[in-house]
Amino acid sequence: MKILLDQGVPRGAAAILGNAGFDTVHTGQCGLSTAPDPAILSAARQQQRVVVSLDSDFHMLIARENATSPSVIRIRQEGLRAEAMAELLLSVLKQCKDDLLRGALISATQKQVRIRLLPLSQTSP
Repeated sequence: MKILLDQGVPRGAAAILGNAGFDTVHTGQCGLSTAPDPAILSAARQQQRVVVSLDSDFHMLIARENATSPSVIRIRQEGLRAEAMAELLLSVLKQCKDDLLRGALISATQKQVRIRLLPLSQTSP
């Protein structure tokens, strides 16, 4: 699975996820550090990467577009250092692998994971 970490996610998490076998890049490493959120989503879609962010805007943009990709993991816990962030992400990636490959919006804390499959219009109550 390929991962794109947004600007708010510690860069050190990319190396840890890479060592765990995930093709991971940080927006600061690939020329997207100042890119607007729609451009980041477009790059992730083209590269078939899962976006990881602290920003709720990505979920809103995907919902507004009624998009089927890319999958987005929103970490709802600020202040995590690279090791703690990577540990949380590894847990989410393991638990939600099939959903992420299919297309999903995921919100996660260290205590809870919520999954909404894409497109939202077909999966929302």
